[in-house]
Amino acid sequence: MLIAGFPAGAWGTNCYLVAPAAGEECVIIDPGHQAADGVAEAVRKHRLKPVAVVLTHGHIDHVASVVPVCGAHDVPAWIHPDDRYMMSDPEKGIGRAIGMPLMGELTVGEPDDVKELTDGAALKLAGLEFSVVHAPGHTKGSVTFNLPESADIPPVMFSGDLLFAGSVGRTDLPGGDMAEMLDSLARVCLPLDDSTVVLSGHGPQTTIGRERATNPYLRQVAAGPGAPTEAPRRGM
Repeated sequence: MLIAGFPAGAWGTNCYLVAPAAGEECVIIDPGHQAADGVAEAVRKHRLKPVAVVLTHGHIDHVASVVPVCGAHDVPAWIHPDDRYMMSDPEKGIGRAIGMPLMGELTVGEPDDVKELTDGAALKLAGLEFSVVHAPGHTKGSVTFNLPESADIPPVMFSGDLLFAGSVGRTDLPGGDMAEMLDSLARVCLPLDDSTVVLSGHGPQTTIGRERATNPYLRQVAAGPGAPTEAPRRGM
């Protein structure tokens, strides 16, 4: 399997291209601010054919390049219905104006073809099967995309802004909720095998085993009530 990732734009949001191998169809995950050139470069380098864009949530730092990327490759974008409104009205997702100079660089709106994700769906794209898991807390429509273990890689979770190396997503923006975040961590992350590779929306990759042992939020939900009251401000 091929997973090519790079941090993009002002917020350093990780964008991923996932394919069975070089030279095959691929899925693009979270093409955020200024990600279009990086996507084009990865497509050329690995001789890929994009078939879809899938989004872990609707914040502008994860969806800012959806329109140009989908348009360039004539592919649909998949997003949970609870976050779809942010594609056209990103300021509602962060509770403030994001700044006129930055807004001037963005093509705000929906691509021509938008499909909605559902919890528990098996999304079959590019010869791969992504398990879609609804994981609210950072936003109401946050999801993770999980790939099973294969011959050449351990299981993988694309966690968006649910889980980071050493931290979790912020919950102080519209739609954020700490109780939902803790429930999602317990329900979505704790059952996974320690070998599961976590590819987050920001920062370096990690594993469930490492986070189970060291992440204060994951350790707290594993231990029971009394979790921290606010997450570090990671992501948008």
